[in-house]
Amino acid sequence: MAIDKNTIRTNQPFAAVQIPEFRNLLLGRFLFIMGLRMMSTVLGWWIYTLTNAPLAIGLVGLSEFVPAFGMALYAGHIIDISEKRKLILTGVALYGLAAICLLLLSLTQVHQLTNNTIAIMIYAIVFGTGIVRSFAGPSFNVMLSAIVPKQQLQNATTWNQGAWLLASVTGHALAGFLIALAGNSGSLAVIVSLIILAWLCLWQLQKKPAIAPKRIITTWDSVKEGLHFVFTTKELLGALSLDLFEVLFGGAVAMVPVFARDILKVGPQGFGILNGATDMGAICIVILLTIFPMQRQQGKKLFWAIGGFGLCIIVFAVSKWFWLSFAALLIGGMLDGISVVIRGTIVQMKTPDHMRGRVMSVNSMFINSSNELGQFESGVAARMMGVIPSVVFGGCMTLLVVVFTWFKAPSLRKMEY
Repeated sequence: MAIDKNTIRTNQPFAAVQIPEFRNLLLGRFLFIMGLRMMSTVLGWWIYTLTNAPLAIGLVGLSEFVPAFGMALYAGHIIDISEKRKLILTGVALYGLAAICLLLLSLTQVHQLTNNTIAIMIYAIVFGTGIVRSFAGPSFNVMLSAIVPKQQLQNATTWNQGAWLLASVTGHALAGFLIALAGNSGSLAVIVSLIILAWLCLWQLQKKPAIAPKRIITTWDSVKEGLHFVFTTKELLGALSLDLFEVLFGGAVAMVPVFARDILKVGPQGFGILNGATDMGAICIVILLTIFPMQRQQGKKLFWAIGGFGLCIIVFAVSKWFWLSFAALLIGGMLDGISVVIRGTIVQMKTPDHMRGRVMSVNSMFINSSNELGQFESGVAARMMGVIPSVVFGGCMTLLVVVFTWFKAPSLRKMEY
């Protein structure tokens, strides 16, 4: 017998996953994100082995950030006026094509391509994925709200973040082992396979047409409407801004290849473990929050979580012991998981249906693109200050942002949902 998604009890930890279409979305996104995380891990290691330059790792992030950020507002408008299933399937297919191109590039090294030529071609492919991501990334979150009733959005958001984080930790860790066992080419072949499986799962989703706007407006007016909503909803703006600077200055994970190879000297296997530690901690806390959701003082908990994350980054920077470094990243991931759940719930619950594409795209500009910008910032800071001082600096800046926002955004500090 089919389950009516509107009659499922909302106080159950498994309320949202009882909806079959949500399960398809969750599985497809899990496989897709696992493939992308594996790809970012492989590229970070690949680029560093080609160039031996920490800045080169940062340029990978910049290559994806520039188009993703530049196209985000226009993409939000297109998402709101388009059928969501088609956008998602097209985006996943294009990512698969990019992975195939990287696989072919990894095989051409036997034909005497120079390291610089290979690096430039990698940057060009990553630039293309940045354009695709500006459309595909927000579409997943818009699809979630189209599938799940509003009274179950908090539960669905927690499950969605949990699947994303589990895919991240699995992708990061598995990539490190695959690089050691099968090299870059073998790892990329697995990535292509995962993206194909994700596309097949997402194919089973139902079409989700655009919600007709109340009036016909131009593209620019549509973009301005979305920006105005974000910048006038104080709790939403505060949460996005705080998370933006956390990711921007706390992007120690971008330098993990350097710590793994040159400081801790643990090789590809240790690199994979360290690279997955943050996400491993986050998935643990998300599981707890799924069973025991936060009931009060979510705003204060957001501040404490991000402040604790900054401290963990500093400990990671000065550590010379592998397991202390792992513990710092693991606890930092747990604290980051708390902030991710709070922010994701605020965005989903405060956004009107007809503006979700635009708001999710602004969210992508603040949060998702800041990962790549943070990766670039980490590379530049490492070049200027040295690797360890640059990561200490990032952790200290995260703490300063928390203190500043605590006093400047009292409505966020007092927020509850």
